[in-house]
Amino acid sequence: MELGQYNTLKIARETKVGLFLTDGKEDVLLPLKYVPKEYNIGDELIVFVYLDHEERPVATTLEPYILMDEFGLLRVNYVNNIGAFLDWGLEKDILVPFKEQARPMEKGKRYLVFAYIDKKTNRIVASSKTNQFLNNENLTVAVGDEVDLIISHITEVGINVIINDIHKGLLYKDQVYDDIRTGDRMTGYIKAIRPDNKIDVSLQKLGYENIEPNAEKILDELRASRGFLRLNDNSHPEDIKTVLKMSKKTFKKAIGSLYKDKLIEIKDDGIYLVTA
Repeated sequence: MELGQYNTLKIARETKVGLFLTDGKEDVLLPLKYVPKEYNIGDELIVFVYLDHEERPVATTLEPYILMDEFGLLRVNYVNNIGAFLDWGLEKDILVPFKEQARPMEKGKRYLVFAYIDKKTNRIVASSKTNQFLNNENLTVAVGDEVDLIISHITEVGINVIINDIHKGLLYKDQVYDDIRTGDRMTGYIKAIRPDNKIDVSLQKLGYENIEPNAEKILDELRASRGFLRLNDNSHPEDIKTVLKMSKKTFKKAIGSLYKDKLIEIKDDGIYLVTA
């Protein structure tokens, strides 16, 4: 039976307080409030197993917001002399001890945390000191790979991201054209890997692979704007970013591709959609 994970367990027996489920070695209580309306002894149930208020294993059919060894954005329900208690979708909140807080947590605010089992106490806890759970020594990614990103925290230099729940990387602000927040999840691409194994990521595919979708985006915008956009090679980067949410470099590549395919005309006042 795995603590902090979903388990498929058999109904062993019923009692006044609920059903006892078993994996053949250990039994765990599924409280009455979570017992299905119809069941038979021997049926299998998928349940989440965690620790109740008295630190005893208990099963639930509620779905936690994060599992063990996962990152997630959780809200603080209250803070006491032990630490901060965060809502993770279950009856009992998950604890972030003071020593595991990157900065003091406040009630009502959300924080990116990593859930794990404390080996010393065997309790399920969380930490907002996320870097300790990331490893860039042995990389599992290569330049050009499509990866899953979680926004970690935003600095003046750039945006720190978690890559595939394993590595840490950096996304430069000039490559971001939408509002993003800590905890946001998105698809990205490995842009560069430095000699010290630091990773740069991008939200767009690299090289010529990136031209086609951006060209299509410009065509869509042209169609929605009656065939004309007041943008061209000489437009200010901020104007391009506001209208199309892309960099000037990407824009110039895309309109170059469209012009070559004779889909647009580029004039002094902007670009025009070529109609048959």
